[in-house]
Amino acid sequence: MKLHPLVINTLLLCIFSSSGSAAPQTPKISPVESNLAAKENQAVGMSGRRRQLEGKLELGEAVNLALRQNPEVLLGLREIERKYGEVIEARAQALPHVALNPYFQQKDRALLSGFGNQNKSWNIALEVRQTLYAGGAVNAGIRSAKASRDAAFYSVRDTLDQVVSKVRQQFAQVLATKSLIGVAEESVELANEQLKDATNRFQAGTVPRFNVLRAEVEVASVKPGLIRAKNDHLIAQLQLAKTLGLDASETGKPTFVCVGDLQVSGRPLGLSESLTLAKARRASLKSKREDILVQKEKVAMKMAGYKPKIDATAGYQVTSKNSEKLEETVHGYFLGVNGSWKIFDSFETTGQVAQAKSDMQKALISYEDEVQKVELEVQRAFADLQQYKETIESQQQNVKQAVEALRLAQERLSAGAGTQLEVLDARVALTRARTTELQARSDYVRSLADYDRATATDTVYAESFKDPLSQLEKKVLRFKPVDLFKP
Repeated sequence: MKLHPLVINTLLLCIFSSSGSAAPQTPKISPVESNLAAKENQAVGMSGRRRQLEGKLELGEAVNLALRQNPEVLLGLREIERKYGEVIEARAQALPHVALNPYFQQKDRALLSGFGNQNKSWNIALEVRQTLYAGGAVNAGIRSAKASRDAAFYSVRDTLDQVVSKVRQQFAQVLATKSLIGVAEESVELANEQLKDATNRFQAGTVPRFNVLRAEVEVASVKPGLIRAKNDHLIAQLQLAKTLGLDASETGKPTFVCVGDLQVSGRPLGLSESLTLAKARRASLKSKREDILVQKEKVAMKMAGYKPKIDATAGYQVTSKNSEKLEETVHGYFLGVNGSWKIFDSFETTGQVAQAKSDMQKALISYEDEVQKVELEVQRAFADLQQYKETIESQQQNVKQAVEALRLAQERLSAGAGTQLEVLDARVALTRARTTELQARSDYVRSLADYDRATATDTVYAESFKDPLSQLEKKVLRFKPVDLFKP
């Protein structure tokens, strides 16, 4: 099936440009960069889409790739196509229906006793039927289908925002685990150097055998940390590959390498402005508002059961004149008006109206609940950003102090004034400080992606539907939208 132009735009209108895990810079419509397009031809699955990716992968490329082949996005696009079909179906109820009704019948002559002598007959009728009045059900059905289509469109937007945020978070996790491998390798290297130094001192007779044994135990103790860091990195890559819709290679390991930095950048909005902006921009809220309109129109459709329905028919009919000479025919036009009105239907319509009104109230409650969820998500993301920012600042100073403490402990040990235990403690403290700082940096970047998703500032869309809260969105921003993405 050929995609509707608006459906294609839904996939390509998501504007995202980023370096590393920093905030998006000036948006530009670029679904796939040139180097990503070159990689796309490396491997293609049976479905015609790329199944594997080799080489370096940047964050912008990862986001664009997810928007092209993430299963959740593709399912959302199929749902939009289905909703367009519902709009066409609903609109058809207001248009004329033309039908060609051919008919032929032949009976056994034994059945003709007392009923004439014609055992063959045929007729062809071209009939046009038009609904003149249906109590407002037809127009309400069209409006309901359009609102349902718009709700599906906003639902896909929400899916896009979630996918972009998920890719950013998983990409940051891959970079973080990669950096933690470096920290673990450095810890193992320091432990090996300490073992080598203790061995040389023991051979020179300046330290007892205990120092060598203690250094060997320390080397064995830090190796599991390196093994765990490598496994965490592999798991993070596999999770990202799943989100990108990529298959595993023959070795079972990803063939791409994520490149970038865990950059820490802020946002110019305070908590109050963030909450207001999220209420105005979140696609999930827009979808819920469309759901309310859908249920409202369904109430009108059910209310039409109290009113009459009138149809008009017109056409032209050709029928056989007798069974002996089927070619002899009579023909002519026909016109008619058909009407029906349920005077009493045992309260069937009353029950249907009650159900529709209940569904509308449920849609209202669901919208209010969604507003509270959005508020909670923004507040939590905003609080997490503050927490991780303060943690990063504290740990950056802590790392400097730990490096200096390790240097002094090594100098004291070399001068004979310190002990091996002091060096080991200083090294452990440095590893812990670097790990905490890296983890806090990763948590900040992931929380920033969650904040951008919660406030709906992660993506910019070419607005195709009129939203009554668009003016509120502009009022909250008070500056050009692209400025929102600057660090």
